[in-house]
Amino acid sequence: MRKIIAFLTIVALFVSCKEEVVNKPKRLIEKDVMVNIMYDLSILEAIRNQNPASLDTFKINSRDYIFKKYKIDSVQFAKSNVYYASDYNEYKSMFEQMGKRLEANTKSVDSLVKLKKKKKNPIVDKKQKQAAISRDTTKLD
Repeated sequence: MRKIIAFLTIVALFVSCKEEVVNKPKRLIEKDVMVNIMYDLSILEAIRNQNPASLDTFKINSRDYIFKKYKIDSVQFAKSNVYYASDYNEYKSMFEQMGKRLEANTKSVDSLVKLKKKKKNPIVDKKQKQAAISRDTTKLD
């Protein structure tokens, strides 16, 4: 009898470990789409933190924008987010994908900024240098 109870306890333990903590929602957002949504949300939140007036000027609500762009609703997003967050390793890999994209975009933006600095208008630079020379009163003419 003890062997049967021990066996049933072990089987119950294994069965309970296989059971998902959160049930899969009916309208689950695909993993790749969810990564894109999280990426877009992080970009919009970064814009809001760096320059709050930019989104307010155009009256952009980041959540509403994302919901329209991906044709989802808030409940679908919330349930999908909870479902993916319930599996730590899966959620971590999603954030790593998002981080790689952010890092790649940061590098490309940095290179564009450097190019813009190098391509300063030489006519404007020449006029600024001449203005600086003409204001110099220490030189003898």
